[in-house]
Amino acid sequence: MESWVQIPKNSDFTIYNLPFGVFKSKRLSPRIGMAIGDKIVDMHILHREGFFSAIHLPDDVFLQDSLNGFIELGKPITRKVRETVQKLLLDENSALKDHRARGKVMVNRKEAVMLMPVKVGDYTDFYSSKEHATNVGTMFRGPENALMPNWKHLPVGYHGRASSIIPSGVPIHRPKGQFKAPDADSPSFGPSERLDFELEMAFITGRNTKMGERIKTEEAEDCIFGFVLFNDWSARDIQAWEYVPLGPFLGKSFASSVSPWVVTIEALEPFRTSSPKPEEQLLPYLQCEQNHSFDINLEVYIQPKEEKETQVCRSNYKYLYWNVAQQLAHQTVNGCNINIGDMYASGTISGPTEDSFGSMLELAWKGTKPLRLESGAERLFIEDGDTVKMRGYAEKDGIRVGFGEVSTEVLPSNGKN
Repeated sequence: MESWVQIPKNSDFTIYNLPFGVFKSKRLSPRIGMAIGDKIVDMHILHREGFFSAIHLPDDVFLQDSLNGFIELGKPITRKVRETVQKLLLDENSALKDHRARGKVMVNRKEAVMLMPVKVGDYTDFYSSKEHATNVGTMFRGPENALMPNWKHLPVGYHGRASSIIPSGVPIHRPKGQFKAPDADSPSFGPSERLDFELEMAFITGRNTKMGERIKTEEAEDCIFGFVLFNDWSARDIQAWEYVPLGPFLGKSFASSVSPWVVTIEALEPFRTSSPKPEEQLLPYLQCEQNHSFDINLEVYIQPKEEKETQVCRSNYKYLYWNVAQQLAHQTVNGCNINIGDMYASGTISGPTEDSFGSMLELAWKGTKPLRLESGAERLFIEDGDTVKMRGYAEKDGIRVGFGEVSTEVLPSNGKN
């Protein structure tokens, strides 16, 4: 497919992608848009000019500060909207190309401020990478007990904090908390000394279910609207002291950063691939008859203030042992209800090689192997002034579908106490 919109080479936002997001500008109030090349399609103006006349849509459906209301219309409607825009942007369709409102419909992306794409009511963080779980287990329990007995039988996860999920571009302050050095008799309080990123992706649910209702693996993708990049910030020293016996708490809840453009599951169809073969016999509710993973390249960069960025990790979404269908089936197997806009993060996505490890904890191996940046500086963990950038894209047979990036600067700890 070719578009009349000029799309830069290697752009993530091709005619095959068309992700949804929420943006505003100096002259525009918050509203829903779709990205193509360096432009944003203002969906409200497009609707106002009658381009969706064949689809029954509320007048203000795109004049919202989140995608939740649009997603709630259901997949038959949201798919038709995306397909309509795709046709309007194709070379052979000049209805929008020559329309008087084209200038208002097509917004320069550099003039826009991207907002959180959805209002997140609930957030689950899984632990679905075998390589990551093995690395962390080896560090803290030794190679003979790296994986806990349940790990290959179910997608391990925990309920995280939805209120501190923020979009790309919003800086965070270094968190404070309690931590205890191995040789200390009592804990200390202060800014985290082991701030870390976690390379993850997250899917966003696209329907509500009732309490007691279960979602089967073969139904799961009908309940998924799309995907974002997800940086699950972690304070490793706070986490290590607090996590026994109930798991992650303040070491995780201070911030999670997401990319602002939601790539639909339909756009990822050409990149569908298999998950790793289960190493244990799974219970029936977790068994899958089709592929539910995607071949998505993932990259992490660290950029100290006023210096060049350094790529520190290159991984792939397909490495995940547990796929989205299994994650959602397990989330709901006890009758837990889900809601539109819920976010489900994958857990750190590490690959089989050292340069594919998805966290500083692994890359610098628990602070014992300093990571050298292009400037010559070294990192064991993330320092104040560093900006962490995550990028992701899928590419096959000349088709590219990308996520843009999630970029976050780390500021010094807030306050004196």
